[in-house]
Amino acid sequence: MDKAKLTEALKKLRADSKKRKFNQSIELIFTLQNLDLKKPDQQVEFFANIPHQRGRPVKICALIGPELKEEATKVCDKFITQEEFADYDKKKAKELADEFDFFIAQANIMGKIATTFGKIFGPRGKMPNPKAGCIVPPKASLKPVYDKLQKTLKISAKTQLQIQCRIGAESLSDDHLIDNIQSVYTQLTHHLPSHENNIKASYIKLTMSKPIKV
Repeated sequence: MDKAKLTEALKKLRADSKKRKFNQSIELIFTLQNLDLKKPDQQVEFFANIPHQRGRPVKICALIGPELKEEATKVCDKFITQEEFADYDKKKAKELADEFDFFIAQANIMGKIATTFGKIFGPRGKMPNPKAGCIVPPKASLKPVYDKLQKTLKISAKTQLQIQCRIGAESLSDDHLIDNIQSVYTQLTHHLPSHENNIKASYIKLTMSKPIKV
């Protein structure tokens, strides 16, 4: 993606958008083409690593046994021990899934995590995923995992020819936003069968604004 075009698009986005009383997210949207999403090998799903944090913290909850309780207390935004799983009915599990961006899971209790949370987390794409580094051994150091997830995005197009992800916030500099956008674009092209030819159009938008084509 051309840096000059991105710079101009961000300038227009900031100028044309009404100021809000909160730090709006900046979202990146791709429309795709020439893919048959009914074929699993043409569906898109991967975790992209970006160079800069997104302007607001990524909220992370740990689902753990006693071995990681002390570590999770120091590092994660919330933790739930195996003994507390029984407290989470369908309503509380939905609230949990909505509140957190990623869940870290202790590997040796994944079965219990799947039994307790799988029906709620699965359809929402919130189950701990080894591809994102979210499944850890009982004696893991959680700080590197937590820090990496602050700069991790889930990119997915499995049912419709569109990808939308939060790339940053309006408080970020244009240079950092452009770095993040170009990074996601490059990684996406590597996951598409015809690379950039499968991308029909690209847009950026603020939480409350209309999209602007890049």
